[in-house]
This record gives sequence, structure tokens and C-alpha cells, in this order.
Amino acid sequence: MSVELDLISLKVSNKRIAIIGGGAAGFFAAISAKQHEPEASVTIYEKSNKLLAKVKVSGGGRCNVTHACFEKSALSKFYPRGGKQLRKAFDQFYTQDTVDWFTNRGVELKVESDNRMFPTTDNSQTIIDTLMEECKRLGIRIALGSGVSQILRQPNLLSLTINNQELLFDKVIVATGGSPKTQGFDWIKALGHTIQDPVPSLFTFNMPKEKIKALMGLSVPNATVRVQKTKLMQSGPLLITHWGMSGPAILKTSAWGARLLSDLGYQFAIHVNWLGNLTEADFRAKIDDHMQQYGKRLIRNKNPFLLPQRLWDYLIEKVAIDSDKPWLEIGKKGVNKLLNVLLNDQYEVSGKTTFKEEFVTCGGISLAEVDFKTMESRVCSGLYFAGEVLDIDGITGGFNFQAAWTTGFIAGKHSE
Repeated sequence: MSVELDLISLKVSNKRIAIIGGGAAGFFAAISAKQHEPEASVTIYEKSNKLLAKVKVSGGGRCNVTHACFEKSALSKFYPRGGKQLRKAFDQFYTQDTVDWFTNRGVELKVESDNRMFPTTDNSQTIIDTLMEECKRLGIRIALGSGVSQILRQPNLLSLTINNQELLFDKVIVATGGSPKTQGFDWIKALGHTIQDPVPSLFTFNMPKEKIKALMGLSVPNATVRVQKTKLMQSGPLLITHWGMSGPAILKTSAWGARLLSDLGYQFAIHVNWLGNLTEADFRAKIDDHMQQYGKRLIRNKNPFLLPQRLWDYLIEKVAIDSDKPWLEIGKKGVNKLLNVLLNDQYEVSGKTTFKEEFVTCGGISLAEVDFKTMESRVCSGLYFAGEVLDIDGITGGFNFQAAWTTGFIAGKHSE
């Protein structure tokens, strides 16, 4: 039996709209649908007993609502898949619209140093409450424990099988999120849609054989990560964990390389420039200047690059430099060792780690089969898509939520 929450009494309407999925895209699609067609009956069907689960855990429980990028063509470049299509979609709803939408409902957003945007409360419950209250105000029904197992075409209608019960709708918006397995899309594939095989995106790198894991919890503000024998290279903060490496530099690399790294079986080597984009010439100039000023200081005690002390100790030990010697005695060989470990440090990756609650996939509904002016299927009239069920994914930083708000708004808006 499904559990239905009747949030407000509904006016009788001939138009019936079903939203499949109670996540960010689903809620935004439902709200948009009701705003654009106030007399329609709008229901969100969620197969679990939880709503807005990713919103709850996003950003460490603070909800990274969007990213402070207010130029549409620049915004679209943060999506390894779907950027071209989203560029057109952003003409209808983009970052500023998101900020305005929440601001108009009493939720102020703040911009952090890395341009991620959060509610000023630093609490994801603020976003959840706002979406829930908007559904209540508009009279949107929410049905928990209501899994949709089949969609069938009927003359001018779509039939949904929900908990073994057949219901008819004029419009259906699928916002079920990503699936780790292709089989999770079988019920949509049955309508004739092409599915791009899902593989993980936004994952961390496991390094079971690397000693650097002993530095877990340590981070550097700007490192450059390059995957050996590929063109994959990304920069940003890097975090050392008890299983390997994480942080934006790693997550961005995993997003842009989602399919390639899957093809490699998550067995590959990475090179890390611990100094960001510092070149060899700049490195040597910095060392020369450092030795002139601090040549008599011990290598261990005077770090010219302001790296965390534990990382500095680890790296100079890794290349067998005697840290108890003064800088003037490091020698040409020592400088070359230091250059290599700081600008081209190598680690073996064997596996990945994904966080179930924040799981992001590369793959889903083929974008060629969706009209991004309306988010309607080109294969099945009356069927619309929003969010990660599409073959769209962004890098870390609020981009996946922005895609959810944008596609949800458009899917709800159009009913042609």
C-alpha cells in the first residue's frame, strides 16, 4: 500500500500530472508544473519512504544549492556530459533564476571562496523545508512508497503501473535520478528510449599500496592531478584520506574521465603536482632564491613552498633527501629529486570509492531523444525528463543541483 500525504485539498481538474521521483529535480518539476497550470492535479510518486535524500546530505549536510557562475556559456562548460544541451536550457532557467527563486521564498544564499553557494543557515533542512512548504502551499500531493514499474502509451494518455495499480495521466515527468546499473532504466527503455550505459562519476581514488594514506586528513589548497597516458588533468584542492585521495582535484578528474577510467578498470597511475601549476623554471628560480636567503637553515625546518609540514616531511623522505642538512648542501641531485617529487609525484590507483547518498552517474537517457526546449521525449509524447536520469552530469561544486533545478523547471513548465 502506498502512503499518501495529502498536503492540501485539491481542486478537481481534468489534467493529471505525475512526477516520478521525490528528489531535487522531481520537486522542482512538480512545483513548476503546478505554478504554470494551477488547476492541474500534480502528484509526486516516490518509491522509498524518504524525500530529497541527496539534498539532505549534499555539501556535508549544508546543501550546495548551485555555483556562482552567472554567465550561461561559461556555466555549461562545467558539465562533462550535457553541457551543449544545457546551454540552451539555461536560457529558460539558470543560476540567477535559482538564486531569485530561493530568495523570493526567504532563503538567502551565500557565496564561498570556491564559488559554491549555500544557504546562509548552513543547513540543508532549510532547502528541504522550503520545497516542502511550496508543495503544501500549491496543493501538490506526495505519495511515498509508490514505485512505478511500467509506463504504457494509451490514446492521448500515459498509463503508470504503481504498486500493481494502473493509473492514467496526461503528462508524466521522470525524475528518478541515476541508476548504477543499466537494468534500472529497463522500464524507460521499453518505450523505445536509448540508454547510455551508466558508470560512476565524482568518485575518489583508492590507493591501497600507497604509504601516503598515513597522512589522512591532510589537504593542500591547489594541486594538479594528471592521469598517466591520458589527457586527463585537473587542478584544485586535494585531500588525503585513509583510502587514498579525494577533494575537488580528484573528483573533477573522475567526472571528466568517468568512461575512460571505467574502461581502465579503475587501475591506473596519477601524477601529482603538489604546487598546482608551478613550472620547472619557476621551481628552480624559487629554490635558487630560497638558498640565497636561507641556505644555512635545515631543509626540514624551512619549507620554501609552504606545504603542510607532514606532507613536506613525507615527500623529502620519499626521495631520500637528508632533511637534517642545510639547504646549501642539497646539491644538484637533491634539487632534481625535490623537483620531481613536488611537480611530478606518482601514485598507483586501484579502485574507487563512491558515497551512496551522493552517488552521481555518467549515463542515462540519450540526450538526442529529448527536446531541451521542453524536456519532452522525442520518442513518447507526454513523457518528460528532469535531473540525473538524463545523460547529464556536472563536476563537483553545485552544478548537478543546478541541472536539476533547470531541467525540472522546464519539464514542469511545458505541457504541449
